[in-house]
Amino acid sequence: MRQTVIKHCAVLDVDQGILSRDRVILVSGQRIEAVLDPAAVDPRLLAGAYDAAGLTVMPGMIDCHVHCVASDMNLARNAVLPNMLACFRSIPILRGMLNRGFTTVRDAGGADWSLAQATETGLVAGPRIFPSGRALSQTGGHGDFRVRSDILEPCGCSMRLGNIARVVDGVDNVRLAVREEILKGATQIKIMASGGVASPNDPIHYLGFSEDEIRAIVAEADGAGTYVMAHAYTPRAIQRAVRCGVRTIEHGNLLDEETARMMVEHGAFLVPTSVTYEALANDGPRFGFPAELMHKIDGVRTAGREALRIAHRAGVPMAFGSDLLGETHEQQSNELLIRAEVLGNQEALRATTTVAARVLNQPDTLGVVRADAYADLLFVDGNPLEDIRVLLGQGERLKAIMKNGAWFKEGLAS
Repeated sequence: MRQTVIKHCAVLDVDQGILSRDRVILVSGQRIEAVLDPAAVDPRLLAGAYDAAGLTVMPGMIDCHVHCVASDMNLARNAVLPNMLACFRSIPILRGMLNRGFTTVRDAGGADWSLAQATETGLVAGPRIFPSGRALSQTGGHGDFRVRSDILEPCGCSMRLGNIARVVDGVDNVRLAVREEILKGATQIKIMASGGVASPNDPIHYLGFSEDEIRAIVAEADGAGTYVMAHAYTPRAIQRAVRCGVRTIEHGNLLDEETARMMVEHGAFLVPTSVTYEALANDGPRFGFPAELMHKIDGVRTAGREALRIAHRAGVPMAFGSDLLGETHEQQSNELLIRAEVLGNQEALRATTTVAARVLNQPDTLGVVRADAYADLLFVDGNPLEDIRVLLGQGERLKAIMKNGAWFKEGLAS
């Protein structure tokens, strides 16, 4: 089994907000074998070890809301890409995520089991993927990109890789859809529980699915040992989703205090995605975001930062999400800056490590630097607890990146 030894590590404990200096990390295969004081390590191992002196060692980051196959900001146009082209266009998106230090992502619609296998086996350079398969949308909901017409064409959304969602209606049909997505390899189920910004026919205040449909979806996911994540903006949409058993709320920009308290009572997580609204507002027009949808952005953009404060005060656990599309994927790390400006550096870091790992039901193996965790390690030039900007950009301050015990970026002296 491959073994890697790294000395002079200043290991960041995100939850405690401290650095443990001069540690030795032993990596065996894909896992961390131990984090030790150098006095407890055979000097012969240290002689040939990699040297992390002067760097901060932290766990690989986790993004709980990405769309790996959304290579076009216009999702309707993305939805009709030929499958091979949609797949090939996802490859630089995945590599960019890993370059920025995101060693794990949860795809919120589009990526499937095969794309997850491609990154897991090293065929494609990219993060570990927890795929949702196709997100589920009702007719006319956030995943239905058909234009208004006097004749409603059948939705071909299940046939194209570039379509991030499938349209399904009725209790029996949503049960079947969940079973199909899980059979195809989805690790969790995504639903559209309210209107959205990037779809043509659903104002933000619209509700997605009946409560009977949502409960059926939750029951089927639970029967398969997994959970449901729901796109939802308004208090009404969030409350009904949580009441029906949804575990994670995506976006949640219009969250109020009553709804936040309800989320805490039900043990629900929030995955805000503030950066995508900045990207849409600033860069959407030049990158092809439909002009007729731009008016939807303002209603949720400014409210999103207040939602962060409301959720934090109520004690709602918040994971990191970006939700970027097309050319704006490169702005992924800017979500850290937004979180830090509102909640501080430590909360921003917890969102993308320990809290995100809890969302993925992997609190002991992801988002931490400890024995038996996956060897997903970032070697940072600087301390992100003091300056979150060392994690921004395209990974320029990441001197080395390890995923699953293998170097993706090898920049340490030995």
